[in-house]
Amino acid sequence: MEQQQKMEEYQEYVKQNSPKTNLPMQMAKAFVMGGLICCVGQFIVSMATQQFGLDKETAAAWCSMLLILTSALLTGFNLYGKLVKWGGAGALVPITGFANSVVSSAIEYKTEGQVFGIGCKIFTIAGPVILFGIVTSWSLGLLYWIGTVFGIVA
Repeated sequence: MEQQQKMEEYQEYVKQNSPKTNLPMQMAKAFVMGGLICCVGQFIVSMATQQFGLDKETAAAWCSMLLILTSALLTGFNLYGKLVKWGGAGALVPITGFANSVVSSAIEYKTEGQVFGIGCKIFTIAGPVILFGIVTSWSLGLLYWIGTVFGIVA
């Protein structure tokens, strides 16, 4: 009985101290933030193709590089965190969020030195994402190859 009372007190404590969130507002902000990042990306691609005469693939590569660079710089100047605080997943999910995770890890561990700090810890957050992406793409590629060998996939 005493343990039940402690659990109820703990649940009440958690309820009182948990931040109050407005899910529809958070979703709207994430939608707006992600949309703005995508609009900036589309603007870069459009400018690269129309003004600089680049083909779509090269323009897309430049877009990715510029978005990553912008995210890294904003992280370095401690501004990307403010965008994430406002836009939530809308700022964390695109390629800019991935760049932010790599740069923020490097900044956090730079005091431990170049090798044991930045070198070892830079992919602390991004590493599992890279690993999962590689393993998943390899597995799906293998399944596709098997499907083509047995005539399942044309």
